[in-house]
Amino acid sequence: MEGAMFDIGVNLTSSQFAKDRADVVARAQHAGVSGMLLTGTNLHESQQALELAQQYQGCWSTAGVHPHDASQWQDETAAAIRELAGASEVVAIGECGLDFNRNFSTPAEQERAFTAQLALAADLMMPVFLHCREAHERFITLLDPWLDKLPGVVLHCFTGTENEARECLARGLFIGVTGWVCDERRGLELRELLPAIPAHQLLLETDAPYLLPRDLKPKPASRRNEPCYLPHILNKVAEWRGEDPAWLAQVTDDNARRLFRLA
Repeated sequence: MEGAMFDIGVNLTSSQFAKDRADVVARAQHAGVSGMLLTGTNLHESQQALELAQQYQGCWSTAGVHPHDASQWQDETAAAIRELAGASEVVAIGECGLDFNRNFSTPAEQERAFTAQLALAADLMMPVFLHCREAHERFITLLDPWLDKLPGVVLHCFTGTENEARECLARGLFIGVTGWVCDERRGLELRELLPAIPAHQLLLETDAPYLLPRDLKPKPASRRNEPCYLPHILNKVAEWRGEDPAWLAQVTDDNARRLFRLA
């Protein structure tokens, strides 16, 4: 795959990468992945993600608190995330949002942390990297008042319905598509709504080490997903959208660099 590709969701801080992080990055770059956004999901991981982004070329990071960890949100957390966001490698606030599927933190705790991070991003004039699972209505209700104060919004790892996608797209959100779309059991609804996403609002991601595409041939020995599989996701998405993969690679790379304001 020639040209550039951008993976907007890599959990490089994961312990699954502890033994071979440098190799994972090298394999991704060899596969044509020229940019990676390393996800921060709590304060500790946001600090780690920044350190890794500083270590590896073509990497940036997010700083935020995932809804699973929302119960940890304190004033001190906000101050620490604000400080991290001052680093040039940190290009978005998040991963934040709502997850009513697992409720590892209570809905009230999730809503408090989500709103606090939207306010922080608005104050810093930074884009947000968002998570929403089985919480669309509350998610939109909490997000709406901030939309005109935020420079950009991506809903990462979208797994919702076509109607939910349309409501997000109408608000100008970018939609992040993962290898979930390659799952012949759970990914069919997402696959069918792919053509409804305007090219200028589409972003691609692996969410590695999670969501290994189920249709990889040959099947990897390990269940671990890696950013080097982004070309596979790109090719499948292009096929299902009826677009040229090289063109889509360029468009989604441009989208990421525009959203995260990368030179």
